Amino acid sequence: EVQLVESGGGLVQAGGSLRLSCAASGFTFDDYAIGWFRQAPGKEREGVSCIASSVGSDGSTYYADSVKGRFTISSDKAKNTVYLQMNSLKPEDTAVYHCYTGSSWCDGMDYWGKGTLVTVSS
Repeated sequence: EVQLVESGGGLVQAGGSLRLSCAASGFTFDDYAIGWFRQAPGKEREGVSCIASSVGSDGSTYYADSVKGRFTISSDKAKNTVYLQMNSLKPEDTAVYHCYTGSSWCDGMDYWGKGTLVTVSS
């Protein structure tokens, strides 16, 4: 079965950095898009970043405007792991960050993990 397990969240000061990891299993990694969304209390979920499938799509990366230039998504196929490097963190980045996988073009979310909490203090 598909499993996605996030790690790396924690408390960091504004301007600091954090690296999130997502260990994936139960599916063929290259066949699906994989990425991150976040959800803060009282707010709707926000797509953060995604890597399109290198098989069904072109493997392009996508970023929300709110994080572009600060966050970087990457993957290690051999380890079935995706990462989110977060730099220049802001208090508004505070949220539970979830790893997800879906359609090859990053246009759907089929499975997601339980998330890891990121708290950015000012």
